[in-house]
Amino acid sequence: MKFSSTQSYVAAPDLAVAVNAAVALERPLLVKGEPGTGKTELAREVAESLGLPLVEWHVKSTTKASQGLYEYDAVSRLRDSQLGDERVHDVRNYIRKGKLWQAFEADGKVVLLIDEIDKADIEFPNDLLQELDRMEFHVYETGETIRARQRPIVIITSNNEKELPDAFLRRCFFHYIRFPDPETMKAIVDVHFPGVKEALLTTALTQFYELRETPGLKKKPSTSEVLDWLKLILAEDLGPEDLKRDGKNLLPRLHGALLKNEQDVHLFERLAFMARAGR
Repeated sequence: MKFSSTQSYVAAPDLAVAVNAAVALERPLLVKGEPGTGKTELAREVAESLGLPLVEWHVKSTTKASQGLYEYDAVSRLRDSQLGDERVHDVRNYIRKGKLWQAFEADGKVVLLIDEIDKADIEFPNDLLQELDRMEFHVYETGETIRARQRPIVIITSNNEKELPDAFLRRCFFHYIRFPDPETMKAIVDVHFPGVKEALLTTALTQFYELRETPGLKKKPSTSEVLDWLKLILAEDLGPEDLKRDGKNLLPRLHGALLKNEQDVHLFERLAFMARAGR
């Protein structure tokens, strides 16, 4: 099983190497990078490329590691006991399988995505160490041990919002997705919008990278945002000449797709004012 770029996903060579190394080592692949660089989509494309089912676990700030294993619904069982329901005699009726359980009991190998692990409490990664290492866990309510029939390919994403514990990092193969260079970005755009005229694409990407490199920018626009911007440009049937900026207005056309806070909008307004004042 070897992963490479797909028809809908351009994977840089070092990313493909990282995925295949993690698969060979049977270690979780920890992927970091700016939001919008395709970390979550990577797991979907790995699953599609290798012809494997995908199990997705999207982590929130309130998510507990135990929820990935299972949840015991004691409240429902108590209610059913009060109503005299026969289901109450089998505790298995009140256990909801989590995403790890689903991945472990699958008939064949699957891809397990643990998305945005850094959103959860700092203890969340440590609470999964044993389960991800041994590929098994104990269900206390039933006394059974759930073991993985086949070790899943585990892809864990992080936006680097908080540091992850060293003990957890030691068990992962790590890869940081660098922001695409202009040539790679052109290849990505070609996947989503084949046939874009060269002059328009060159003008748009030149303007996009200039915007990203503007000093003082609070949030740099991402790959997903430049794709949204290009989609709008094509929908409005704009040409290269329509994208040209001058000293009066340094904001790009349809800038709402690229700039996502008022600080960055005001930054370009101030730069335009300074450019006019300096004339």
